[in-house]
Parts: sequence; C-alpha cells; structure tokens
Amino acid sequence: MTTKKTPSFEEAISRLEALVLKLESGSLSLSESLDVYGEAIALSRTCTELLGEAEQRVRVLAAGADGSMTEKPFSAEVE
Repeated sequence: MTTKKTPSFEEAISRLEALVLKLESGSLSLSESLDVYGEAIALSRTCTELLGEAEQRVRVLAAGADGSMTEKPFSAEVE
C-alpha cells in the first residue's frame, strides 16, 4: 500500500498555479480538464487545511502565560 505524502503549502500552491494555467490555456480535452480540475480542488482543500492548522498554531503561540488570549486582527506591520 502506497501512502501519499501531503505536500507543503508552498508545493501545493505552486502545483495549483500550474494547474490553473493548464486549464486557462484551453488546450486540454474535456476529460483532461476534468482530471486537472479534480486535482486542483483536492489541492485547494489541502491548502485550506494547512492554513487552518497554521492559524491554530499561531493562536497557541499567541496565548498568554495564563492561557488567556485576546484576538486581534492580523497585521503585517511591525509595531
């Protein structure tokens, strides 16, 4: 039995971008398009799951010493 390795977020996004370009090219048959679309949907779900896991890790890291946490909107700016 072969187990599939879950790609990293970066690998999944890169593959997803390549698949979108293939679909947008219009050069695929209907059957090929459906196969590519199916793979793209699976990768999209993987990315969503990975982002959810990352969000949870950030929440855990952001929790105070007593376990309390105040939710704040994410800001890329350094205060």
